[in-house]
Amino acid sequence: MKLKIYLTLVSSFLLLLSCTKDFKEINNNPNAPTSIEPQFLLRQVVYDLGEQMSYESFVAGNLLSQHFAMIDFNLFDRHNLSEPQLGGNPWPVLYRNLRDNETLLQEANSTSSYAVYRGPALILKAYIGLLLTDMYGDVPFFEAVRAKDGITNPRYSLQEDIYNQSNGILSLLEQAVEQIDNYQGSFALEGDILFNGDLNQWKKFANSLQIKALMRISTKQDVSAKLQALVDAGNYLMGENEHAAFDFNASQPNNFRMANLRPGDFNSFTMSQTSEEILKMYNDPRISTFFRTINPDSDAYNGTLNGRDASESISLDTLSLPGTIFRENTAGVKANFMSSWETRFFIAEAIERGIISGSAKEHYDKAVESSFSFWNVEMPNQYTDTGAAAYNNGNPLEQIITQKWIGNFLNGYEAWAEYRRTGFPALKTVGASLNNNLIPVRMPYPTDEQALNPQSYNEAAARTDGNSVNAPVWWDN
Repeated sequence: MKLKIYLTLVSSFLLLLSCTKDFKEINNNPNAPTSIEPQFLLRQVVYDLGEQMSYESFVAGNLLSQHFAMIDFNLFDRHNLSEPQLGGNPWPVLYRNLRDNETLLQEANSTSSYAVYRGPALILKAYIGLLLTDMYGDVPFFEAVRAKDGITNPRYSLQEDIYNQSNGILSLLEQAVEQIDNYQGSFALEGDILFNGDLNQWKKFANSLQIKALMRISTKQDVSAKLQALVDAGNYLMGENEHAAFDFNASQPNNFRMANLRPGDFNSFTMSQTSEEILKMYNDPRISTFFRTINPDSDAYNGTLNGRDASESISLDTLSLPGTIFRENTAGVKANFMSSWETRFFIAEAIERGIISGSAKEHYDKAVESSFSFWNVEMPNQYTDTGAAAYNNGNPLEQIITQKWIGNFLNGYEAWAEYRRTGFPALKTVGASLNNNLIPVRMPYPTDEQALNPQSYNEAAARTDGNSVNAPVWWDN
């Protein structure tokens, strides 16, 4: 796919505006086009969101989840999250794409021939909202990207409302399914790099996201009836290779961005002690995909503690660097929005916790198998039947979340959210913590917000102990 051609074209059309700055001046640009073809917008949002967040997850999210560690005394790895370096500031990425997706939704709602885009646009809005609120807690949502309505200082919506209110996450996903079910037009969904225009797959994506959202809030409210109905209907991402994801290329222009990073920056990322212990405990062959051996003549893998103290000497040739899939052969990397294995792990957990009925082991086994397939690694015989990965070997909930953690190797923010929600897998206190030896439980609002949207920021900061990374989000309280 010649994605860059489309992205260059769309970028020439899209307005470069922030969530809170210079709305009126920019939105009144007399040279701006009055409309944009929806297929270009859809492709732009999906690709930019997937590409940017995959990079963000590698360089920052994977430090919070302790998939990787850094050897260059990185402040983010030491849990000073207000000092992003190579990454660690997903806020502008998410709001830019929320804005562009809102344009897509408006085009779909105002032009009957574009009605086919309504369902996917609603799903993407819910998906971006889920990412935002699960990272930051209360965020601008209901008033966000509404400069044309005169709202240039959007209020921060409560996370509980973002999940539950009309036009919140769950409502948007239900609306999306309804739009897809009721669509009777003849126009195809073009520009779709997730499902190649298959609306039923978008519907499955929406249902999987509902399952995920319901499980996120399952300790705050009763989700049993809704969740059971979704699982019983069976129309969610469940096939072994059924994923809301797109592949990167092996070479530019659409390869995974880590392939283009300077060697010195790429080589700053290494195996963490957490990854080493978990993957070796399971004798998991995915270790050779995620990491390299300490040198080409060795079969040894070695990790280091996150957030290392700069006073401690370290030698790069004693540590495992990230695998070739992330640099030399990025055609094996996917930008993952939602997968069948993630969905099945959520269902297995729901059954194990008694929220719904069914066979937790069956969903767990299929989830693990699908996760191996996702990473193009052959699963060993009896992997889930005997040994460390067997479902009933220890705490089943810990097994479920830890296997999900392994699958989320390029989706560290998601793995970190699951750690905050469940406490699994057990993460380590970093070596030279800048957060009083506490693992952060939310991302801090960017410093720009305090200057550009002060009243709304101050209200939200007051609810988070002064924008503290140690103030849990609503579903984590």
